[in-house]
Amino acid sequence: MSLPEIARFTHILPNHSITSPLAWADILEIQSLIPSPRQETPTMRLSQMFFVTLREAPAEAAIPSHALLLRAGYIRRIGSGVYAYLPLMWRVLRKVSQIVREEMDATGAQECLLPQLQPAELWQESGRWDTYTKAEGIMFAFRDRQDREVALGPTHEEVITAIAKDAIRSYRQLPLHLYQIQSKFRDEIRPRFGLMRSREFIMKDGYSFHVDAASLKQTYADMDRAYRRMFQRCGLEYRAVEADSGAIGGSGSQEFMVLAEIGEDEVLYTPDGQYSANVEKAISLPPDPEPSPFTSYEQRPTPNTPTIASLCEFAGCAPSAILKNVLYAAVFDTGLLVLVLVSIRGDQDVNDVKLQNELTKLAPEFDAATVLALTVPDADAQKKWATRPLPLGYIACNLNDDYIRPSEDIHPQFLRLADRTVVAMKNFATGANVGGEHVFGANWGEQFDRPQRVVDVRTAMVGDRAVHDPSQILESARGIEVGHIFQLGTKYSQAMGATYTNEQGEELPLSMGCYGVGVSRLAQATVEQCHDKDGIVWPVAIAPYHAIVVVPNINDAAAIAAAETLYRDLNQAGIETLLDDRDERAGVKFKDADLVGIPYRIVTGRSLKQGKVELVERATKRAEEVSLDAVVAEVKQRVEGAIKTMLSAAE
Repeated sequence: MSLPEIARFTHILPNHSITSPLAWADILEIQSLIPSPRQETPTMRLSQMFFVTLREAPAEAAIPSHALLLRAGYIRRIGSGVYAYLPLMWRVLRKVSQIVREEMDATGAQECLLPQLQPAELWQESGRWDTYTKAEGIMFAFRDRQDREVALGPTHEEVITAIAKDAIRSYRQLPLHLYQIQSKFRDEIRPRFGLMRSREFIMKDGYSFHVDAASLKQTYADMDRAYRRMFQRCGLEYRAVEADSGAIGGSGSQEFMVLAEIGEDEVLYTPDGQYSANVEKAISLPPDPEPSPFTSYEQRPTPNTPTIASLCEFAGCAPSAILKNVLYAAVFDTGLLVLVLVSIRGDQDVNDVKLQNELTKLAPEFDAATVLALTVPDADAQKKWATRPLPLGYIACNLNDDYIRPSEDIHPQFLRLADRTVVAMKNFATGANVGGEHVFGANWGEQFDRPQRVVDVRTAMVGDRAVHDPSQILESARGIEVGHIFQLGTKYSQAMGATYTNEQGEELPLSMGCYGVGVSRLAQATVEQCHDKDGIVWPVAIAPYHAIVVVPNINDAAAIAAAETLYRDLNQAGIETLLDDRDERAGVKFKDADLVGIPYRIVTGRSLKQGKVELVERATKRAEEVSLDAVVAEVKQRVEGAIKTMLSAAE
C-alpha cells in the first residue's frame, strides 16, 4: 500500500465503518507502517528539559535532604508546607509508588481510589472528629456552601469503614484488603524539613477486613514482610520498631524507620536484634536504686530545693531515693478537666505518650472517650482551677483535693497514678505539701497510702537493661518514620456499625487492619540517608534516571556524535539515560550530575580519541575508561546487578 493510500485510509477511518476482510488487512498494514506516538522515546536531553539547579541552598532548608532537593531542582516551595514535585522528583515518586504497588499487589491487596473530601458525619460517628480538629488540630476542616462540615482527608479509616458497612454482608467476602496511593492533607502546626513534615503529601494507605483477630494477624504479618521488601528494594537501611498507635488506635502497631542522624524519632534497640521500639513505646528495666540514707521519718525545712537536683545536693542523697510527683491537666473530649498527679522515682521521667494512653483507657470512668489535651499547668493555668497557690516543687502524692475549685467542668478529685518504679521504694524523700519543706524516711503503708493505680509511664533510656534479656543494654539511633502498620481490631467497625454474618448466622463487628507508607516522605528520607558533600546519591532502583551522558564540549563533533549514539543505544537497552547537551562548561555539567545524583555518568571527552569514554560511578566516585563499544553492556550489567541485589536482599 502506498503512502497516498495510507493517507486516504487514515483520513476516512473516523467517518466510515469498514467491515470487509480486505479492508481490515489494509488497516493492519497501516498500523504496522505508522509508529505509535506512545512508543516514541520522550526527550531526555537537558537542553530541552525543565532543569534548573541552584548553587546555594535556600534559607528555608534546615536539613541536607531538603536543601539538596531544592538545589537539584526536584521540588519547589509553593507555600508553607506545600511543594511542587518537578519532573525529576515525579519520576522518583512514580518509581517508589510502583515498588509499593507491586509489593501490595503480590499480597492480594486490591488498589482503589478514595475521596479526599470527607463528610464530618463519618468522623463524628467514629468519635475522631474532635481529636483531629481540636486535640491534634491537624485536619483541614471547613463548611461548604450548603453549610455542611467537611474535611480534607489526613487518613481514610472512616471512609473505608463506611464502604465496608455498605458492601460486606457475609464471612464469605472476607478477608478483604483495599489500598490506594494518593495525596493526603494535614494542617501541621510547624511544617518543616520539606517533604518530611509537609501539609500535603503522597501516601499509600491500605485497610483490611477480617472475621477475627487470627485472620487480621496473618495479614499484619504479610504486611510486615511486604514493607520490609519495599524498603529493601528501595535500597534503604531501615529498622522495624514497636510503636505507639496514637490517634489511629488499635491493639498494636509497628513503625518502619529509615535510619538518619536528623530523624525526629528516637529508636531504642538491643545489640542482639531481638528488640527495638520507638522511645514513645519502649519498655525497659530501670537501673537499680541506690540505698536510701534516711533511716527515720521526719519533716524538715529544705529551702530553695524545688528540683530533684537541688534536693539531692541539699540532703546528700541519690535521685532514686526521692519520690517525684508531677502535676498534669487532662482535658477530655466532654470538656471535663481532670487534674492528674503522677508519682515516679526521682531518677526517672514521665513519658507523656504513655501517660496519655493510660488516661485514654480511663476515659470511660469520666464518661468520655478520649483525651483532647494533656499539659503541665503553669502558674497562670493553675489560677483557673486552684483555690490557692500550690506548693510547687514541694508537692506530695497525697496533695489535698481541696486545692481544686468546685465546678461542673472540673473533676473534684486528683486522679493519682503511680509508676511501677515507686512501688518498692522505702525510706524515700518527697514533698511535704508545704513550700520549702520535704519529708524524709517515708514509707508506703505508713506515712502514705499504698498506690492504688500502678501504671508504666516511665521513659525508657539508653543504658537501661532489656526486659527480654537483662544482659542486653539499650542503645539508641535516630530514625525517620516512613511506614506504619496497625492492628485496629474492632475500634472503627463497632463505632460505625460495620458488621458481617458468620457461619452460625451471628452478626459480628469486622476486625480491621491499617497499613501506611509515606511515599513522598520515603523519597526525601532516601536523600537524607544517601548523600555526600557533592549532592544526592540515589539508589539505582528509584533514581530518576540510571545514567547521564555528558558532552564536555558541544563544539566537538566527534564527542556529540558518540554521545548521541550512546544516548540512543542505552535507552534502547532499557537504561534510562539523560543527555547533557547544554552549552555549559564541563565543570558545571559534572557538578550538576553529582548534585542530581544519577548513578552512572558517561563522559565523551579526551579518551574518545582512543575509542574510550569515562565511566564514573556516583556512589563511589570511582572513574574508569571503558571502550566505546562495551560501555552500553557494562552500564546495563551494573544497573541490572544493582537492582537484582536489592531484590535478593528483599527475599
